[in-house]
Amino acid sequence: MRKIILNTFLSLDGVMQAPGGPEEDPTGGFVHGGWSVSYWDEMMMKIIDASMPQQFDLLLGRKTYEIFAAHWPFVKNDPEKLNQLAADKLNGARKYVVSKTLSRAEWQNSVLIKSDVANEIAKLKKQDGPEIQVHGSSNLIQTLLKNDLVDEIRLWIFPVVLGGGKRLFGDGALPAGWKLMDSKASATGVLIATYERAGEVPQGSAELETPTDAELARRKKMLQEG
Repeated sequence: MRKIILNTFLSLDGVMQAPGGPEEDPTGGFVHGGWSVSYWDEMMMKIIDASMPQQFDLLLGRKTYEIFAAHWPFVKNDPEKLNQLAADKLNGARKYVVSKTLSRAEWQNSVLIKSDVANEIAKLKKQDGPEIQVHGSSNLIQTLLKNDLVDEIRLWIFPVVLGGGKRLFGDGALPAGWKLMDSKASATGVLIATYERAGEVPQGSAELETPTDAELARRKKMLQEG
């Protein structure tokens, strides 16, 4: 069974919309695009590179696909070695693109998924192949979470509150337990945490036990005796 892994940049109040730039996704009147950019350091770039193995597939929604396809194929001989490594890995990966409106996907190694999305992705998970990574793609993520198709979440939590925007966990997300597998903090205050799916929501009770009449009488006597 192949794993589906979310790689998500998140604000402290759970917003994942347009971390990379003002024009990335202004829908809904969102005006804080680019909120992640000033926090990046060399350690974070190395973690991003390490998170993309030599073999992996991508699963993307239309908007994220179009953003990636307009940038990564054109990164050539970048003097920043880690940027070039990321470009090479993303360009070489097979891309599964979920869209009802695209008629074709021209970025190399791209395959369209146009209907019956949850079932088609469930079939992908059963096939032989490398892990499937999801970057961005907030609308697609809601479908994955509602259908319990996510195996691992890599959260990059930035020290900023945005007040509104598209959130990782929207209405209808399936209640689920998650186990922390790894965590790191950058010098800029970004928390990088990896969670693995871990069964149902654990439940318990923090309510205090109601004392019996005899216990109440005992406590009253102790107070009186001082």
